[in-house]
Parts: sequence; C-alpha cells; structure tokens
Amino acid sequence: MDLVYPKAILIDLDETIISVEGGVDKCWLDVLGKYPDGIDGISADRLMAAIDETRSWYWRDRARHREGRLNLKEARREVVRLAFANLGIADTATANELADAYGTEMDNRTALLPGAMDALRHWQNNRVLLALLTNGSSDIQRRKIHRFRLGSLFKAIVIEGELGCGKPDERVFLHALGQLNVAAGEAWMVGDDLERDIAGAQQLGIFSFWVDSGSRGLPAASKIQPDRIIKSVGELV
Repeated sequence: MDLVYPKAILIDLDETIISVEGGVDKCWLDVLGKYPDGIDGISADRLMAAIDETRSWYWRDRARHREGRLNLKEARREVVRLAFANLGIADTATANELADAYGTEMDNRTALLPGAMDALRHWQNNRVLLALLTNGSSDIQRRKIHRFRLGSLFKAIVIEGELGCGKPDERVFLHALGQLNVAAGEAWMVGDDLERDIAGAQQLGIFSFWVDSGSRGLPAASKIQPDRIIKSVGELV
C-alpha cells in the first residue's frame, strides 16, 4: 500500500492500539472455569451461554451502550445479574463477584497490539499530528493511557467521559480537529468500530481506515463502507 501521510491521524484506543489477549470469550471461560461445579446447580457451559446472550442484548441498545461504557463495572454486574435471573439464580453477591473477576481478568490480559507502538512513534517522528479518540469513562481510559505510556505520543486526547459526548457524535471529531488545527480533509481516522469510528469520521469527510484484526470482512448487511480495510495499525507504516 503506497501511502502519503496526512497532516493528522485520529486513532481509536481499544482494539486498535490495545486489545484483550485471547478475546472477551476467553476471559469469561477462564473466570467461569473457577466454578467447576457451576453455580446453584447450573453448569459453567449454561452460565456462559446465558451471559453471552445477555451481554449481546445489553450492548446492542445504543442508549444502554453509552450509559454502560461510562460505568463499566456496574454494567458488567448488571449483565451477570440479568443472566442469573434468566436462569433462576437468586444470588446477587455471586453475580457481582463473577462480573468483577471478569473485569480483573480483562485488565490483566490487556496488552499493546503488535506494531501499534512502532506506528505511533513512526508518525510522531515524521511530524504527523496524532489525536487519541476513545469512548468510555475518564478514569478507566486514563489508566490505560498511563499504563501503556501513550500520553506523550498524542497532541490531543479526547475521552468521552471528559468531553461529555462520544463517537460517532461529530463533536468528538470536530473537537480533535480543532485541537490539532487541521481540516477534515487533512486527517485520517483509524479504528475498529464501523459505526463509531468509521461512519462517525466519514460524516465529516475524514478518510477512514477500518481495523479488521480478525480478517472477518465487512458484515453482509453493512451499509458502512470504510475507505480502506487493514488488519493492524502497523500496516500503515
């Protein structure tokens, strides 16, 4: 891929720069594996199926998604409590304990994606202005930024919990462009979420790269067409 870098690159954080090793399902399986006899007579396999179904339903709703990602700990607890209720398990304490254990497992497994840090440093060394755009709460996202020492690489960091709105709201992208003092046509957006990263940026005319790390391809019914598809940020170096 022949590339001429723009003045600025806007980039997502989760599943673009950092990711959970093994994925979300592996985290749940490992946590549930600590309950070999199941819970209240319900096997780990049935618990996993119920949690999977509930979390898919929970995060599918846009309003619930926004509220949940701003209070992730409580959202995870609510998902497990609802899954337990669907199975007839009346044990709020264990549901909360399970959700919290999952959160800890997620944190422990989070790591930089291969090539991501090299790409960021390369762009910085080539005087490309960088902005980090991430949804979620300030405390959780700031911890990740600090943990992986990302702060010094970005001229602007835009976090939903601090700005008061999140992607795909055009205000997020306009705020980042304003911080960098560049026009939409002078920037790229790089991210893994078709709706929030790609469609959000394209509404302003920002050239967008969709990170398809699993090589799954675009969903058959997708109305969102990224300008380019890549498997990792490192491809853009």
